[in-house]
Amino acid sequence: MARRELLTPGLKVGLLGGSFNPAHEGHLHITKMCLKALGLDRVWWLVSPGNPLKPVKGMAPFAERLASAEAMARDPRIVVSDIETRLGTRYTADTLAALTGRFPEIRFVWLMGADNMLQFPKWRNWREIAETVPIAVYPRPGYTLKARLSPAATALREATLDASDAALLPHLVPPALAFLTGPESTYSATEIRAQAKHPA
Repeated sequence: MARRELLTPGLKVGLLGGSFNPAHEGHLHITKMCLKALGLDRVWWLVSPGNPLKPVKGMAPFAERLASAEAMARDPRIVVSDIETRLGTRYTADTLAALTGRFPEIRFVWLMGADNMLQFPKWRNWREIAETVPIAVYPRPGYTLKARLSPAATALREATLDASDAALLPHLVPPALAFLTGPESTYSATEIRAQAKHPA
């Protein structure tokens, strides 16, 4: 993330956090969807040193997950980052506080799957997250409608844009939320790991 162009004032950057255990075509699909729908200049893949809401068992070493993300990031607009490891942060609220403080000139948007929207209230300081950066929710099979009816969505209803206005999101003062529409990816890291253990 030291590339000079990433620090251009007004740059629109989507933040996609995750374990990337492993990175897969679904990550690439949703990234390209968000780049287009939100008019983003970059998407940073924040490879987590350890998701507090996920079990340690079955989690590949950080270096392996980072390498899988770098191999999958087949678009020059994607930047694979280990910044959470370097910052020493494990919680999204802490990461966002650090990033917005370090790069105040960048217009960040947090990218979240519809499945994560359902458990958003379980995240540490989730309301603080919503007050720190705009949030875009991308569709996931079986979760898209549930996400729109979730407690977090209800709490943020007054800050929610129509999908047709999603490109405004990087320019808005949070809280601001948009549910994106488009093809849903069926790729799942859980299924990929299961197939690796039990190949057909």
